[in-house]
Amino acid sequence: MARAKNRAVGDDIGWQPLSFRSRDGTALYAREYGPRDSALMPLICLAGLSRNSKDFHELASFINSPSHAPRRILCLDYRGRGKSARDKNWRNYTVPAEKSDTLDMMVAAGIERACILGTSRGGLIAMAMAAARPGALAGVILNDIGPEIEATGMARIISYVGKMPAPADWKEAGRILKEASAGQFPRMSDDDWQAQARKIFTESKGRLVADYDPALANGLGEIDLAQSLPTMWPQFGALARVPALVIRGENSDILSEATLARMAQNHSSLETHVVRDAGHAPLLADEASMKRIFDFVRALDNHNG
Repeated sequence: MARAKNRAVGDDIGWQPLSFRSRDGTALYAREYGPRDSALMPLICLAGLSRNSKDFHELASFINSPSHAPRRILCLDYRGRGKSARDKNWRNYTVPAEKSDTLDMMVAAGIERACILGTSRGGLIAMAMAAARPGALAGVILNDIGPEIEATGMARIISYVGKMPAPADWKEAGRILKEASAGQFPRMSDDDWQAQARKIFTESKGRLVADYDPALANGLGEIDLAQSLPTMWPQFGALARVPALVIRGENSDILSEATLARMAQNHSSLETHVVRDAGHAPLLADEASMKRIFDFVRALDNHNG
């Protein structure tokens, strides 16, 4: 039992791999939880910029716990992240390309319509999907992201993506993460940071490295923070008739309270959930958040098929 607990993030329990190719031939990978023949609304989970499918293991396991009816859940590794192939051209690490990859995954999995849960970058992809193929979204959950991104948070992300030192061991990996983000998550314990490290780093050729293509930093390097960041209000507008839940970290430096308020003004049925003592982005592993997501997705089941 102790061994299973220590491997809770990266174990192979409760899911199976899904491998497919994007329309441009890139080899992509996803985790698939639950039975493929489930009659319930599928849930597709999209991670943050430099994150991967491992981020959603606790949530997917909760949703498909023995006391719940089994639901099909797909968690994508974007190109250049996790087990998906790296792109030879780093300029393809974009929201439009990752939107197309997500739609290609749906085709490969035989899913026409789903609830999309997007954390940070994943939420931008979800909004882009709504604008491009609105019928594919039965509902959307935006985790700490909206049509406007705060420059202070973007500056923080730019400061570490592709720049984190290679840790000597897992203990140091946790310490590196804690030093970088403790201000966003003040109540996380050392054990919590260790668990996060196993989602963010991977073992390669006998050493620990970040589980993404370092070339992701190239695109960030072209962002001029002296200029206003692009917004996605038209794409968010495409969600006007789509059931939507926005989750915000209380300490977020990416999604401001003002932007969340404007989102509510522009979406008459928008639901919101604030995660206390969390920054960008909430981990979605606390019971309150998992229960809120479960209830939201379950309410969509009558619209499946």
